[in-house]
Amino acid sequence: MQPNVTVPITDVSLHHFKAACSACSLRELCLPLGLSQDEMNKLDTIINQRIPVKRGEYLFRAGDPFRSLYAIRTGFFKTCVVSEDGREQVTGFQMSGELIGLDAISTETHACDAIALEDCEVCELPFSKIESLSRDIPALQLHFYKVMSREIVRDQGVMLLLGNMRAEERLAAFLINLSQRLAARGFSAVGFHLRMTREEIGSYLGLKLETVSRTLSKFQADGLITVQNKQIELVDLPAIKRLLTGCQGAHS
Repeated sequence: MQPNVTVPITDVSLHHFKAACSACSLRELCLPLGLSQDEMNKLDTIINQRIPVKRGEYLFRAGDPFRSLYAIRTGFFKTCVVSEDGREQVTGFQMSGELIGLDAISTETHACDAIALEDCEVCELPFSKIESLSRDIPALQLHFYKVMSREIVRDQGVMLLLGNMRAEERLAAFLINLSQRLAARGFSAVGFHLRMTREEIGSYLGLKLETVSRTLSKFQADGLITVQNKQIELVDLPAIKRLLTGCQGAHS
């Protein structure tokens, strides 16, 4: 098990790993479309790229001062908060091509922990420099507005999950969401490896570990999925989507 340490982000030895944003396969996911080569070059000069984060390490912790946003280049993270009684509550799962750290913009302090679920690489976007550059590149500022809007919509979706849906519906929504996000990155929409544990899924969905395991087993028995450890195949994706469509109609 890796030690729980916050990743240092100032090590100058990391700069020899630098790879330009313009050459990154994920640029269309985490950066706005249509930037000129000159604008991309300006971005390249302020972004600290390809910073490694080992499995189990903290990218940042709740209470840390806010200095940067992070674009996930490879890997999966979870964000979580610790309740007053010491229990961990998972608030989200983030994957390659997504920005992490937006929670801290308003208070200038991170409100949650961000922990790597596997070996990852991130690109650090120093916020003060991004703010300054956004004045010269309006498309960059608009892009961050869109990213923040997307986060608000995602939070609303989680509230719907926790407030209105039964266990089967919550898990169906979770699998569909993962499928869609992975497909947008060029991965399979029907077969993938879960980086998170069933307990972490339960924490995120507001379900007990036993409920998550029992529901996955039911999905498999019904021919909707096949499960082998953390490997999942969505055998009947349309039927899984119908589970969710039915619930949305019932609660509308």
